[in-house]
Amino acid sequence: MEQIIISGILAFVLTFYAIPIIIMVANANGIYDHPDYERKLHSHPIPSIGGLAIFGGFMVAVLVMANINAVVGSFQYIMATFVIIFFVGVKDDVLMITPMKKLMGQLIVAAILMFKANLLITNMHGFLSITTIDPAFSYFLSLITLIVVMNAFNLIDGIDGLAATISIISVSFLSAFFIMNGDLFFALMGFTFVASLIAFLIYNFAPARIFMGDGGSMLSGLVNAILVIRFIETAENSHILPVLASPAMGFGILAIPLLDTLRVFGIRILHGRSPFSPDNNHLHHVLLDKGFSHAAVTLMMGAVSICTTVVTYFLLPIGTTKVILLLIVSFFTSVYFIFHAKPRIAKLTVVKGEKLMEDANLKKVRNFVSFLNDKGKIADKD
Repeated sequence: MEQIIISGILAFVLTFYAIPIIIMVANANGIYDHPDYERKLHSHPIPSIGGLAIFGGFMVAVLVMANINAVVGSFQYIMATFVIIFFVGVKDDVLMITPMKKLMGQLIVAAILMFKANLLITNMHGFLSITTIDPAFSYFLSLITLIVVMNAFNLIDGIDGLAATISIISVSFLSAFFIMNGDLFFALMGFTFVASLIAFLIYNFAPARIFMGDGGSMLSGLVNAILVIRFIETAENSHILPVLASPAMGFGILAIPLLDTLRVFGIRILHGRSPFSPDNNHLHHVLLDKGFSHAAVTLMMGAVSICTTVVTYFLLPIGTTKVILLLIVSFFTSVYFIFHAKPRIAKLTVVKGEKLMEDANLKKVRNFVSFLNDKGKIADKD
């Protein structure tokens, strides 16, 4: 336990003090995420390489404090995947790479984890009445899990503080389970990453002074993917959770980013576009359109993530399949009502730099100003 505490403190300190330096370097070299009024939500350039601080603090603390003997045979491969996914993300932050190249990097990471670190889902624990699965399907399911979770956290990184907040919540729940189960390396890895994210969130919460970028968001997704697969595989030996419900618990912990990403992918495919093409269909975009601020959306989605995890835990006795189906139905029902809810406040829609005032009162003000201008012009002529 002492190792976990020291590792967390070290990660927090390194990340916290690295970020101001990274902001200065980004400002000096013009490494920004620039505004894009058709899609992006910030109004001025913001440094986009905050993932460098998260990665540095996290990796140094884990390498210094982890007991390598406890994970002999897989430690170096797990660390290697962190390095690979981080640099794939940073390259996209700095130079912009195609979605296909990002996917290739993710596939390489997944292959290392499956074939070298032996990180595999081998049992469905009762989902659709399936238990032990065929090795071929095991590799396929593990691959899909790794790719989807990595992209889910990459894509949910759309407003100030959201990706970091959701990841802090999910990794904390998973790491708490590992501590109670005595799986100390994965507990240390998880809580160390949480400490780095907390330090980053101080600078990233609305109004953000820095973004984590793809380097940070894909690293967050990878850490979550590794932990959730480990959780599903080791819960069978746990006295904390029902054996047949671990996939449901893992799904509940990651429900918000997973279901929102699958929903958006589905919309894009139905419209004949690539699932990786950018748009404004994410849940956080919808909530912003309803008049909520960045901070309010982040706090609401974080609260929903916590509630979903807690509710999932208490629903586990009804069985894996029923819990997962209930989570899916509840999510899409909630999204339907959010879509059809009236805007909370009058909003400003920004299109190509021009503000279109949609609220009736604002239109009256605009018309009144126009009337005064016209009167001024008439007076000038007289």
